[in-house]
Amino acid sequence: MENSEKTEVVLLACGSFNPITNMHLRLFELAKDYMNGTGKYEVIKGIISPVGDAYKKKGLISAHHRVIMAQLATKNSKWLEVDTWESLQQDWIETATVLRHHQEKLEASSRDHQQDSPVLERPGRKRKWAEQRQDFSQKKSLEQTKTKGVPKVKLLCGADFLESFGVPNLWKGEDITKIVGDYGLICVTRAGNDAQKFIYESDVLWKHQNNIHLVNEWITNDISSTKIRRALRRGQSIRYLVPDLVQEYIEKHSLYSSESEERNVGVILAPLQRKTAEADT
Repeated sequence: MENSEKTEVVLLACGSFNPITNMHLRLFELAKDYMNGTGKYEVIKGIISPVGDAYKKKGLISAHHRVIMAQLATKNSKWLEVDTWESLQQDWIETATVLRHHQEKLEASSRDHQQDSPVLERPGRKRKWAEQRQDFSQKKSLEQTKTKGVPKVKLLCGADFLESFGVPNLWKGEDITKIVGDYGLICVTRAGNDAQKFIYESDVLWKHQNNIHLVNEWITNDISSTKIRRALRRGQSIRYLVPDLVQEYIEKHSLYSSESEERNVGVILAPLQRKTAEADT
């Protein structure tokens, strides 16, 4: 299949990245290999979008530090980048809204690119005719941009994220529909995770199962941010679990401790706060 017939895909990962680990980076590589291997898609970019401080998760350190660590982790990558839009918002932003933001950004970029393409005037033609041709050309380009010409944003996640859809009051039903229906999921699963069974047991996920790509992680990697923070609290080495530059940054700023782990303790998670507030109105 020729490249022109493939759907260009941008992988978006939302989360705390508290701190970012080698496993987070591996998710992108696994997803890229899988999607490119289908012959239907071409992954052109990966975006890491750290959640803002308003998420209020226990032990969540400042977004300022989490963004910098993510930037250090992707410093040598040719296709991964860190986006700060979500982290800079004063209020917590739903994942569906973050997806929409990046999809609209891609659409705007494609329109700008099309509009910047010059239409050459043929010798001997009147300028009025050339202008009409240019208007028609731009209109046609915009129509093409709205269809297959614009890369598609898809949410990259792990099996735990997928299963969080089943946590009561954590997600809005309409947001789950938007995420899996309008954008799509690429979920990296491990041996022992029965993601397919979870999809089967959810009517919404089952309905949109063709837009959910399950990627098997055959080389298991059990690194997690929670385990990294635990090791740091106990004065244990985290080398080779996070990129070297991230380890250096953590040590330089003494980011994780027993005190930092108590941040937001007793505070209700932002999605649950919002759900409660909406129920009371």
